[in-house]
Amino acid sequence: MMAKRFDNKVVVITGGTDGIGLATAKAFANEGALVYITGRNAVRLNTAVAEIGHGAVGVQGDVSNAADLDRLYAKIKGDHGRVDVVYANAGVSESAPLDQIQDDHFDRVFDINVKGTVYTVQKALPLMSAGGSIVLAGSGAGSKGFASLSVYSATKAAIRSFARTWTIDLKSRGIRVNVVSPGMVLTPAMKTYLQDNDGAEDWMKGAIPFGRLAEADEVAKAVMFLASKESSFVGGAELMVDGGFVAV
Repeated sequence: MMAKRFDNKVVVITGGTDGIGLATAKAFANEGALVYITGRNAVRLNTAVAEIGHGAVGVQGDVSNAADLDRLYAKIKGDHGRVDVVYANAGVSESAPLDQIQDDHFDRVFDINVKGTVYTVQKALPLMSAGGSIVLAGSGAGSKGFASLSVYSATKAAIRSFARTWTIDLKSRGIRVNVVSPGMVLTPAMKTYLQDNDGAEDWMKGAIPFGRLAEADEVAKAVMFLASKESSFVGGAELMVDGGFVAV
């Protein structure tokens, strides 16, 4: 049988219970990876693990909680002693107009999106070696202005910056860091949003040069490219998966 791109590679995906995270976990597993996912909801986590199959493992936890991440990596260290790929995907999107931003909104979004990404990566590093790949979950919102999304957008701009600085921090270790920034994607959350907001889907399709929203699998393919040897000379980059929305 032909070898798969990620045979026996240990892949960590935070926020892997639905949407882009789940689609990516399935894609890695289908290419031979040993997949570990996290999620806060135990029922959804168990359902996702069953959907992924291929021996995937779920570790319940919140990326904004350092102890939960310690448990994740302790489990992986005991099972395999290494991490080959980290996809720091866990995140939350909340909206608030500038004059209504309060501490709970600001802290929740920054704790999960920014602090959670920092510690997801930092705590993986002792298990990573040369050839490892880190992919961060950005967003087109980090480059565009959207009403009431200033805090969320700022977190994604921070993540874009992390890819640049961590590329320098990790260059001597041979670990690459890049960002995948989706645009508007037909995740379960997006489908709910479109059902509740008449006209939103038509506006999105009109704003995206490709005339449609992305499928989660299309984002997963971009993550796998940046995680694989096919992108061996790509570092500190942001790959937009948005149908041309930001560029055009």
